[in-house]
Amino acid sequence: MFTNNDINFEALKRKAYNGRWATLEEGIIPLTAADPDFRMSKEIENGIIEYIKDGYLSYGPFSGLPEFKKSVAEHFNKGKKGSFTPENVLAVNSAAMGMYMVAKYVLNPGDEAIIFDPVDFLFKKTVDSVGGNIKLCAVDSKTGDIDFEMLVSLISPKTKLISICNPHNPVGRIYSREILQKIADIAAAHDLWVMSDEIWSDIVYDKKEFNTYSSVSENAKKKSFTVFGFSKSFGIAGLRIGAVLCNDQELMDDFTEKSMFNSTIEGVSTLSQIAASVAIDKAKPWFNDFLTHLQHNRDLAHSMLSNSGVLIPNLPEATFVIFPKINNGMSSDEFAQHVLKEGKVAIVPGSERWFGKGAEGHVRICFSTSQEILTEGLNRIINSF
Repeated sequence: MFTNNDINFEALKRKAYNGRWATLEEGIIPLTAADPDFRMSKEIENGIIEYIKDGYLSYGPFSGLPEFKKSVAEHFNKGKKGSFTPENVLAVNSAAMGMYMVAKYVLNPGDEAIIFDPVDFLFKKTVDSVGGNIKLCAVDSKTGDIDFEMLVSLISPKTKLISICNPHNPVGRIYSREILQKIADIAAAHDLWVMSDEIWSDIVYDKKEFNTYSSVSENAKKKSFTVFGFSKSFGIAGLRIGAVLCNDQELMDDFTEKSMFNSTIEGVSTLSQIAASVAIDKAKPWFNDFLTHLQHNRDLAHSMLSNSGVLIPNLPEATFVIFPKINNGMSSDEFAQHVLKEGKVAIVPGSERWFGKGAEGHVRICFSTSQEILTEGLNRIINSF
């Protein structure tokens, strides 16, 4: 199901944008944007077809279809230790949009938000876009360990928000219940909001436990939002479907109102919500096979890079990206440009633009492709030096 023969390269070259097959010259292998090379499951495809058979695509409820909200709540409650009701769920246009909406709701211009360094660029971008000021808290670029002393020292009267990425992109760390409790205690002591981006929380290896942030304590439930999406786990990035979850219903109702999801000004495609509901309710067997394939690819990438002499890899606990350290003195941008020119492989440099200053000296490599493509891509990287 997840071999090279299962990848439709012609379709990818027509449709896979965001730094992938449709944007690159012929012959270049993209190990870039975190998007699978494999088609979505037949269950999702059939679910979409079935939904449109009667010819109606009418308005749905502004905050989301009941089946979508129910599916997402159950997904978190069964697999991530959550305690959400369907009413605690708001359908949004992607996890990225959810992050922006939370920043807009929580921050006034000039307010401060603490984010990790390194971390995905969307954390900075969403805070910047609402006029907030960024404070960077260092995390270890190999292990993802949080510098808690630094975290506390960054808090000022202007601080309003701590944003966490769990599992962490690009390091692949899953934060334990104890670490999340520590964050919750710090947030409560200083009356801060917490936003937890959990878009990667399905892609977890070695049967490790994942705890959704709001589940770890009563403090964590207060003044917190959880953001989720479907692009990573189920390969439906183009449908732009995500969710914001909040245990406090009064807070969620106010958030929905102020985000204008109470009229036709905002709202999410019903077709996208149906696809997401089917993904959760019917595509788990497909997903479980996908996860097994990804774990094999993670192990393959770690093994090949460990023996390369060129890059020193970490071992991600989650996600389908690996974040190795450059071993030859090149900067992240230099390394990525060299690999693109000499090896015909596109990767993401660990530059400030993409992940913050703490990412320098690393590159991010996506491995949600076939074993053959991954092996060829990694060999090209290694042999280009």
